Amino acid sequence: MKKVPNPIDRHVGSRVRMRRMLAGISQEKLGESLGLTFQQVQKYEKGSNRISASRLQQIAKMLDVPVSFFFDGAPTGDITSAGFADSASTTYISDFLATSEGVQLTKAFTRIKNVKIRRRVIDLVEAMADEEAEKA
Repeated sequence: MKKVPNPIDRHVGSRVRMRRMLAGISQEKLGESLGLTFQQVQKYEKGSNRISASRLQQIAKMLDVPVSFFFDGAPTGDITSAGFADSASTTYISDFLATSEGVQLTKAFTRIKNVKIRRRVIDLVEAMADEEAEKA
């Protein structure tokens, strides 16, 4: 039976991946700076291996973020404090931002300074998503 990663470990790993990608650092480079293989970094990012507190502090320093960054939006397991929709949408967003497409889109979008153009981009993407949903 395959062991399922803990949701917090997955979340922390996805935040490591997102920040690493935003910083333009490869898994190999991050691994080298930490004395690890890129495979170990992959396991951390997938949540299949837990990151120790001291290692998380090293990663935070290397990626220039506070340790708390990796826990922002983490699932609490407490259904009463956050509704199903809130935690599901947060997970969906962090999962997207942890992909290379999410990082590329975010970087490109934030370079657009004109508010009207940014709004048009959002409208275009929403229209395309609506069209896809209608086809399904």
